[in-house]
Amino acid sequence: MIERVIFTSEADDDVAASYDWYESREPGLGEEFLRSIEACVRGIQRHPELYPMAIDEFRRAPIRRFPFEIFYELTGNSITIYSVFHCSQDPQKWRKRLSY
Repeated sequence: MIERVIFTSEADDDVAASYDWYESREPGLGEEFLRSIEACVRGIQRHPELYPMAIDEFRRAPIRRFPFEIFYELTGNSITIYSVFHCSQDPQKWRKRLSY
């Protein structure tokens, strides 16, 4: 199991903005969103190569119950999360982030 998980500042911003949006729609829904992200990250930690390649060495993992995907890179014994992406957005947004 991969222990080290790093969220970029952009990915942190994605999570915070989405949490705020869900919480403003229904109290407690933001917390449920966070739990879904945590569950997805645990799945990535256990089986980081299970999820398909999105582009180059970056992979994507769907988040259950919410229309989001986590875009990440496995490097050695760490996972870097670059985007927590809402699937209705323009895909160019995540592609730009993965072109570091």
